[in-house]
Amino acid sequence: MLLHSFAIITGFMLLIWSADRFIIGAAATARNFDVPPLIIGLTIVGFGTSAPEMMVAGFAAYDGSPAMAIGNALGSNITNITLVLGVAALITPLNVHSRIIKKELPILLFATLLALALMRDMTLTVFDGVILFSLLFLLMWWITRQGLKNDSEQALTKEYIEELPDKMPTSHALFWLIAGLILLTVSSKVLVWGAVGIATAFGLSELIIGLTIIAIGTSLPELAASITSALKNEHDIAIGNVVGSNLFNTLGVLAIPGLISPGAIPEDALYRDIPVVLFLTITLLVMGYGFRKEGRINRFEGSLLLSAFIGYQMLLFFSIT
Repeated sequence: MLLHSFAIITGFMLLIWSADRFIIGAAATARNFDVPPLIIGLTIVGFGTSAPEMMVAGFAAYDGSPAMAIGNALGSNITNITLVLGVAALITPLNVHSRIIKKELPILLFATLLALALMRDMTLTVFDGVILFSLLFLLMWWITRQGLKNDSEQALTKEYIEELPDKMPTSHALFWLIAGLILLTVSSKVLVWGAVGIATAFGLSELIIGLTIIAIGTSLPELAASITSALKNEHDIAIGNVVGSNLFNTLGVLAIPGLISPGAIPEDALYRDIPVVLFLTITLLVMGYGFRKEGRINRFEGSLLLSAFIGYQMLLFFSIT
């Protein structure tokens, strides 16, 4: 068990560092090929912050632990909204200015409802995975198109320019891109091995491990990015990171177990965890969209989100005792 614990800690450390290197390499490569900063921020960075979840889900499903992959996707969405945005909003109230982010919020709600509809039969099939993954590619196309035609997004563009890595030679950028991807693969494999070992040793379900240890760990890049953005008053990036990551998790990460290891869905995931994701997504839409006023997550709402995170973790704890 000590070896499995060491594998989890080492896997997380390598996973976070390699994801950062991967994003830097990919963003710098795109920048050298004159890709607009807004496109880099909305697509490449968004994909990069969800790369840990996708890698872990892929290895979990391949190793015969699809429940862990499902738990990772759902748990990461819950953690992103409650812990990540809760902490960021406590640092500084978050205002939503970007029209693109306001357009993404209803899409996130639609993606969540679609995932619920596909999983209502208690199975995640290859067909379900194809539908979700196809919509992910469609979403990437839509985001790219929105980024190219939205000249009014100067504020968001400026925030992304400030966050993009300094210019580096293409050879260096490609090195970090490839090295980051290789390390992501290795660290994900190590992490999954350790998590399965811990689950076996303590008699925990793989779903619970995915919802807790794995989900919180793979959400650390989003937490770090959103805290940094909040400290710099880059509100749209702080919220956009979460919205983008949750879209990738719902359409990409959740599709992976269906494509690699289709089969039955744990009953708790359908009746406990997906409703929580849906409720929190609606809450985020109401807070972020603003309707008659500017979208905003204030400190009080941030404390409510953080309380929801603690409450959900307690719910999971009492469900296994």
